[in-house]
Amino acid sequence: MSNWSDTLAVFDLETTGIDVETSRIVSATVAVIDVSGAVVERIDWLLDPGIEIPEQATNVHGITTAQAVANGRVAGEGVTEIVATIRELLGRGLPIVAYNAPYDLSLLNREAIRYGVAPLVSPSPVVDPLVIDKQVDRYRKGKRTLEVTSAYYGVSLNDAHDAGADAIAAGRVAQAIARSHVAVLPGTVAELHELQVQWSMQQAERFQDYMRRERDPKFVASGAWPER
Repeated sequence: MSNWSDTLAVFDLETTGIDVETSRIVSATVAVIDVSGAVVERIDWLLDPGIEIPEQATNVHGITTAQAVANGRVAGEGVTEIVATIRELLGRGLPIVAYNAPYDLSLLNREAIRYGVAPLVSPSPVVDPLVIDKQVDRYRKGKRTLEVTSAYYGVSLNDAHDAGADAIAAGRVAQAIARSHVAVLPGTVAELHELQVQWSMQQAERFQDYMRRERDPKFVASGAWPER
C-alpha cells in the first residue's frame, strides 16, 4: 500500500443545500485516521447557518433550524475554526480526504469569504476517492455515492449523511482504494493530487459529451478540482 494513505486527514460538511454559492454549513467534521482506519483526532462542529434549513436538507442530515439555532455555534466563528484546522493539518503534511472535494472545499471557500475569513489557497494535497474510483474502475456499473462506494470496498457506513460518519468512511475508502490499486496509483500524494486535477477534467468532459448526446445539447459540466 502506498505510504501516502498511512495517515489521512478527513473532512466533510452537511449543509443547507447543493449550490456552493448560496448554501451554508450546518455541521462539519475534521478528523485524522491512522493506517488501520482508526480515528486518532477529531473535531465536530454544529453551526447556526443564519438562514432557515430547508426541509429537504433536514431530511438528508437530520438537523432542523431549531436545533441549529439552539445548539449551534455562531457561523463565522465555526467557519474560522474549520479553515484553521484544515490549514494546520495541511501544514503538518497530511493529505485532506474529501469525497467529491469540489463541493465541500468550494462551499467552505464561499463561507470563508462570506464571513471575512482568509480562505484556503489552492489546498493541497487533497485526496478525492470519488475521482480516483472513477479512474481506476471506470466501467463499473451503478452509482458512485459514498454509500455505494463504501459498500463496494467493504467500508462500514452506518450513519450516512452525518458529517463525522461520512468523513471517516471517505478516508477508509481512500485507504481501501490504495490497497486495491497500488499497481496503478502513484507513490506520492503530490503526484496523486496532480493526476486528480487531470482525471476530474477528463471525467467532466466525458459526462458533458454524454449529456449533450442524450439529454441537453447545451449541458456544461465543470471539471475544476479540488475547488470550483
